[in-house]
Amino acid sequence: MAERSTAAVDVADNSGEHPLTAKADQSTADGVAKNPERDTDSDEAQGSGGAEGPGRKTSPPELHSGHKLARRYRLEECVTRLDGFSSWRAVDEKLRRAVGVHVLPADHSRARSVLAAARSSALLGDPRFVQVLDAVEENDLVYVVHEWLPDATELSTLLAGGPLEPHDAYQMVSQIASAMAAAHREGLAHLRLNPNAVLRASTGQWRIRGLAVNAALRGISSDTPQRTDTEAIGALLYASLTQRWPYENDAYGLCGLPKDIGLIPPDQVRAGVHRGLSELAMRALVNDGATASRHEAPCTTPEELVKAVGEMPRIRPPEPAFTAPPEYQRTTYQQGTYGRQTSHPGATQPMMPPPPPLQSRTGKALKWAVSALLIAALGLGSWQLADALMGRDKKSDDTHKGQTTDNGDKNAAKPKPMPIKIQNGQEFVAEGDPQNAGAEPKTYDGNASTFWKTKSFNEGPTIAPFKPGVGIVYDLGSAKALSTATIDLRYGGDHTTVELYAADSLTPASLDSMDKIGSVTTTGTTATVKVTKPVKTQYVLVWLTAVPNSGYDSTLYASAGWKQGIGEVKFTG
Repeated sequence: MAERSTAAVDVADNSGEHPLTAKADQSTADGVAKNPERDTDSDEAQGSGGAEGPGRKTSPPELHSGHKLARRYRLEECVTRLDGFSSWRAVDEKLRRAVGVHVLPADHSRARSVLAAARSSALLGDPRFVQVLDAVEENDLVYVVHEWLPDATELSTLLAGGPLEPHDAYQMVSQIASAMAAAHREGLAHLRLNPNAVLRASTGQWRIRGLAVNAALRGISSDTPQRTDTEAIGALLYASLTQRWPYENDAYGLCGLPKDIGLIPPDQVRAGVHRGLSELAMRALVNDGATASRHEAPCTTPEELVKAVGEMPRIRPPEPAFTAPPEYQRTTYQQGTYGRQTSHPGATQPMMPPPPPLQSRTGKALKWAVSALLIAALGLGSWQLADALMGRDKKSDDTHKGQTTDNGDKNAAKPKPMPIKIQNGQEFVAEGDPQNAGAEPKTYDGNASTFWKTKSFNEGPTIAPFKPGVGIVYDLGSAKALSTATIDLRYGGDHTTVELYAADSLTPASLDSMDKIGSVTTTGTTATVKVTKPVKTQYVLVWLTAVPNSGYDSTLYASAGWKQGIGEVKFTG
């Protein structure tokens, strides 16, 4: 096995001294807050993947809680302070929301590169990344403002409770690899992917923090950025399967591998690891292009990793655990002990002898009298029952024609379709860039005048080969039986094709991982798609594969070409 790449691990040098950033962490006054939005981490386990450029020492600006930047961002809590810059949790007083802020002096040796990285990351606009909101140089300070996700949890925190389930690990590597592949297509790399930079939102979506910015803050670069990020994703998957860091040093609250044994597959570290995910992790941890002989070709780019994930058999979520109801306990009254003295545990109850039978002449007479009364009652009851049955049969014959004239509609009423409320929506990007990320709620806000729109294509109606299609995945809250989807469209004409797919999450891995359940082609402004086979699902993809041609739309500011807009989407079950 070849020597492991330093692109995903940077340990202490041979002199035995700690890295510079580790010293900075030790001297931090505020420490590192235990918060899901912590944006920096120890450099003892994951490093540059390249060399940090020479830069002059610059003392961090004197900031404190309550300080305001641009008369808008009020600093609340220092999360990290190291190497000349500091990171804060802050409040945007203009929009009344929490944000994160990185601050460093304008004359810092890396200030220019941090600004450039922040502005490039902001232009990507991919919702799978924590978004950069502002990047400003003002009053001898450079600061970068980014989203703050209070409901998100770091992967390092999740792993503190144990390894991820196979389905969760599959979703994580699929979403992270797809996001990084999209970033690299735009020329952006992360170079600092680790369990503190990967977050899981309350909706189950995985998001990446610090694209390009985290590396720029530390002066990190790499000659092979795609391989660096791919190997980092492999380390994340390895840790998710084993709860171990795939290198000798402990990091991010995880124990490293035993020394002098090399990198062994996850299914040899821990029993019960999914075999396909174990091999995928080893293919991503490429070790300078070399893998063990039993593995397939290594994945050296996020794009190759996405393809490898798509070729894997689909991993379904675990079935919900069924808890058996408690055994039914009868009350003491039902057991016939009501009003009796409760026996002491262990005490033997004496057997009560049965009452003596009626042996006297009076007793025999009484038995004959009771028997005669029972026989008379049975006879009378049988005669009344027979008379009632004969009368019912006659009435049934008289009304038979009246009941059958309605062709059975009175007795076989069909259940009315029930509307299904949409809880959330997320644009699904099968290839290339998003169409209109962030506008998904306009398709279920109850306002028919708001739309999510596609971009304008030069040819049509079929969107391919530009893209396999465009659309939105909807979250119905829980698994529901689906029968019909009704979609209001912005443009009519020849023609719009809408397909429905049952998905396994709000961010499915690929189109091939979903089941097609219906389709329709229309030239109008309404598409009604009926489900062709019974299905019960929580997530539904509305997928457009063909769109009509229309002129310039001044309302939506959409240029002329083949395009479509989705207004209100309604599901019934």
